[in-house]
Amino acid sequence: MKKVLILGSTGSIGTQALEVIGRSEELQAVGLAAGTAWETAVEQAREHGVPVIALADEGAAERARGGWSGRVLSGEEGVRELITATEPDLVLNAIVGAAGLGSTIVALSEGIDVALANKESLVLGGELVMALAEATGARLLPVDSEHSALFQLIGAEAPGTVDRLVLTASGGPFRGRDDLAGVSVSEALAHPTWRMGGRITIDSATLMNKGFEAIEAHHLFAVPYERIDVVVHPQSLIHSLIHLNDGSSLAHLGYPDMRVPISYALHHPERADVDVPQLDLAAAGSLTFEEPDLETFACLRLALAAGAAGGTAPCVLNAADEVAVAAFLAERIPFTAIPAVIERVLEEMPARPLTHFDDLFAADAEARERSEEQVRGLMPA
Repeated sequence: MKKVLILGSTGSIGTQALEVIGRSEELQAVGLAAGTAWETAVEQAREHGVPVIALADEGAAERARGGWSGRVLSGEEGVRELITATEPDLVLNAIVGAAGLGSTIVALSEGIDVALANKESLVLGGELVMALAEATGARLLPVDSEHSALFQLIGAEAPGTVDRLVLTASGGPFRGRDDLAGVSVSEALAHPTWRMGGRITIDSATLMNKGFEAIEAHHLFAVPYERIDVVVHPQSLIHSLIHLNDGSSLAHLGYPDMRVPISYALHHPERADVDVPQLDLAAAGSLTFEEPDLETFACLRLALAAGAAGGTAPCVLNAADEVAVAAFLAERIPFTAIPAVIERVLEEMPARPLTHFDDLFAADAEARERSEEQVRGLMPA
């Protein structure tokens, strides 16, 4: 029985992971962590027989203690203590944003394998995180559908035979548009394929998410950026491709359902049954592909440039994006101001080399302050 700790259990990935665990005889949830949704976390713990939970919000943790007899840890330190207290075989890190980096560091430092849905762990600190994993022997198992696909495709090939990686993008709700002025929050949240949280849905609409995924792929698979491509594929049936040295290409196909990559990561190296229909190619019809518009969707261009710059640049990119997206969702700035804020902060904070995780936390804090200044400057008087 594989013991699994789920960080971010009340979010989209976490709830689907619990669904996968509930259907499996090989997996057992031993701990859950969430932010403020204590009622949902307690309900999940009761349903799955989990004895201990952690809530990052102190007030939510206090309320959980009054409504449940199990053990409740609190605060960010409580979330990290949960990793050592439950002694899991695998940590599923589905915390959203930069807040998930600390948990990845703790798990890897303990030599625990991490099923990684928190892409920011690699966007912010890929160089240091990958070095830590190598030093402790812990594995990073990708949960994003694109990276799960690449992980499976690359793993089936001999070393040195993969020439290029291709990440596919749905194009988001604004594919084909060249004027994004006046876009509303509700329009930007109407993703054509996936149901996700607010921040990642906006990142998909700006194509920033695909830039983050390119940075993540660079670190996970040790492939230089010049050998990573992004192509828009609106049907979202091909999740990624690899080009091989003999001129052939391999693709990973399937209906878009996050339970598939979640199950693969949790059961790895085995493959378990998932209640998802097999792909019907005849019913699917045509599969189409387009080059991404890097002028209209400047966030993708900025992400690729930050990734190539390395050092603190991806960390600054992520911090500025988190602040700008939150400001857009709060209707403080227009949609088109998101890349403007990010670009200005990247210009103000040129890439610096990384020597320690403290360098990341310092760059993250400074970038957030500068981003807030940019947001305030863009707000109407």
